[in-house]
Amino acid sequence: MRFMYPLLAAGLLTSVARAQSVPATPDAAPTSVPAPTIPGRAAADDDDGRRDKKPNFIPVPIAFYQQETGFAGGIAILPVWRFGTDTTVRKSNARLISWISQKKQTTVQLTHNIYTPEEKFFLSGELSYYDLAFNYYGIGNNTVKRDEVTIQYPLVVFDEKVLKIVAPDLFVGLRYRLTSLGKVKLKDGGEAGNPDNVYYRLPQDQRDGGISSGVGPALLYDGRDNQLATYTGNFVDAHVLFNGSGLGSDYKFTRYQLDARHFNPLFGSNNTIFAAQFMGQYHSGNVPFRELGGMGATLGGAAYNNAYLMRGIYEARFRNRQFTTVQAEIRQKLFWRIDGAVFGALGQVGYNLSDYKFKDTKVAAGFGGRFRFNRRDRLNIRLDYGVGSGGNSGIIFAVGEAF
Repeated sequence: MRFMYPLLAAGLLTSVARAQSVPATPDAAPTSVPAPTIPGRAAADDDDGRRDKKPNFIPVPIAFYQQETGFAGGIAILPVWRFGTDTTVRKSNARLISWISQKKQTTVQLTHNIYTPEEKFFLSGELSYYDLAFNYYGIGNNTVKRDEVTIQYPLVVFDEKVLKIVAPDLFVGLRYRLTSLGKVKLKDGGEAGNPDNVYYRLPQDQRDGGISSGVGPALLYDGRDNQLATYTGNFVDAHVLFNGSGLGSDYKFTRYQLDARHFNPLFGSNNTIFAAQFMGQYHSGNVPFRELGGMGATLGGAAYNNAYLMRGIYEARFRNRQFTTVQAEIRQKLFWRIDGAVFGALGQVGYNLSDYKFKDTKVAAGFGGRFRFNRRDRLNIRLDYGVGSGGNSGIIFAVGEAF
């Protein structure tokens, strides 16, 4: 599976003393007049608005090895900040990860979640370039490992939602998503030109690449106490994207997506957190293979609101027009900056929802550790090991919680 970053961890660990040199609690009251606060929301724990204006743009190193890429290296920049001194305004965050490998694969991924002053607007999205090799198994809920081939393609993603607050924690607005897929090449696996090869089952126009471009209404309810590592609260994100030629899309299809999450402490303290997520992505129309719903999402981009789904199953190991998954996790405080987690998930894909069958449900489960790199902002470094249906297992090393 993707993204094992041992030197990212080392770089972050060596940065802890510098990043935490600012005390986690205020040592004096602000001398300026406080900004208006948002009704109904208390200031975040151990917050100090005076220290939130300047995000940290110091890069940390990335280095890793995996079969598809060979050795690779790059940088990560992980700023967290707040606009203004009102500590009831939630913090904004961004993530820039860039690397290149010896097998000439590349990722440049920029994601962001931005709250403007007084939370009048919320902006969230991604601008990324990928040129990666993936194992591809075909389309459907019952693809088999013996059909595995390796494909590679360049991909540009621009995804942005702009939402306006209309009630406490409730935002409405528009979302736009563009994916520009380059030529899909067969790198390894199967006989060239063999019609039984899953690569050649893809329509020629999809192998040649294409553009998907869609816009539509979006709604967000975000009552979480913290975006990066939630202790309590609920989150609901719903949107519809209409893709068509009027927006420059080569394909006409509609996407309906619902992402609902719940978090609450157990046993009367924040030492043990229960987290759960439902994700449904449903389509109508002519959906290209790259835009199909896929379980085993571990790229951490905006398509699934930066969530990692069905950890333990390879990236898009099973894909189709309709995709539904639920996952749950127990997060446990251990000692110092170290936390642990156990997780499990169920999911299924199908051309139609009526194709779902209980016996075909896919499962994934695993455990992991967390290092609290930034205690004030609850920024965790996450190492998970998962196993799942389809004969896959693997390690995910990432920044932030899985959802």
